Amino acid sequence: MKVMHYHFGKEGGAERFFVNLVNALHDRGIEQRMLIRPDRSWRKDLEGCGVVYEGVFRRVSLSRFILQARMNRVLREFQPDVIMAWQLRASRFMPLWKDSFRISRLGDYPEHLGYYTNVQTLVCITPDMAESVRKMGWTRDVEVITNFTRAKPVTAIQRSELQTPENAFVVVGMGRFVPRKGFDHLIKAVRDVQNAYLWLLGDGPERENLIKLASDLGISDRVRFPGWKTNAYGYLAAADVFAITSLHEPLGNVCFEGWGAGKPTIAARAEGPSWVMTNEVDALMVDCADAAGLTVAIERLRNDPDLRRRLIDGGQTTLQNRFSEEVISNAYIDLFRRGVGSP
Repeated sequence: MKVMHYHFGKEGGAERFFVNLVNALHDRGIEQRMLIRPDRSWRKDLEGCGVVYEGVFRRVSLSRFILQARMNRVLREFQPDVIMAWQLRASRFMPLWKDSFRISRLGDYPEHLGYYTNVQTLVCITPDMAESVRKMGWTRDVEVITNFTRAKPVTAIQRSELQTPENAFVVVGMGRFVPRKGFDHLIKAVRDVQNAYLWLLGDGPERENLIKLASDLGISDRVRFPGWKTNAYGYLAAADVFAITSLHEPLGNVCFEGWGAGKPTIAARAEGPSWVMTNEVDALMVDCADAAGLTVAIERLRNDPDLRRRLIDGGQTTLQNRFSEEVISNAYIDLFRRGVGSP
């Protein structure tokens, strides 16, 4: 089985899952090649899995046709069984390569279906997303295959690296600094929890606004901005709680990171977390944009070690039964085989 991936993403949870899946497929004997943007921090994590090409896709640019010609030569030489595009930009680039099974993985709800003209199967990460594309008029195959994480408990960083006391109750948030991630509500929540520190791992256009908010609330001394971390697991290991505060979250890899790292999780009731998680079983769920509810959840976990342990155990069980690497990787391989075998 040979798979060609097109991925034009930058930095984020979707990129972490791309790296995870490529590595998982490699471990299971799938031969792969990958086209990505230049200078990605995670390129090094792909290089052991196959040949990596770099290119920039622009919708209206001569470079698009140069890249297309270059990749057509690669396809003729590699002869992939499967071509897999990741999200809309890569899907626009999908060639009408009739000797390959052509898949696009959707990490979010599409605005329209015009990007997927040359795609045979859409892979959606939640049933709700699959229903949405059907309602938009998609008549070809739709598969629902979710994400998994490779997060595992690792050696914790020293809290002193982030000027955080050993006896602090540390909450971690992680992701792109954009309004939809709801980190402003998490900062407000931490303000009202005594001795709580917040580590926000990530970067993005809202960074300065978040720093200013922490200052305006008088808690700059308890909020840390370590930047984007390709491998965040050492930070998770040093923390007490993982929080997902997205106002809109289809099913980011972030939904599984706390569980994988063996930490109790608090999550807002966005689309993905609401489907994945069960309140009081494997997470504490709060309404989106509810800073007061987040405060209550953080305080409950700080004050109740038994609750923390119950949620950790529940998260591990959910991961193993529904979202393990083995389950998800095998689902993709089964899809590849069925697609290649279809007329």
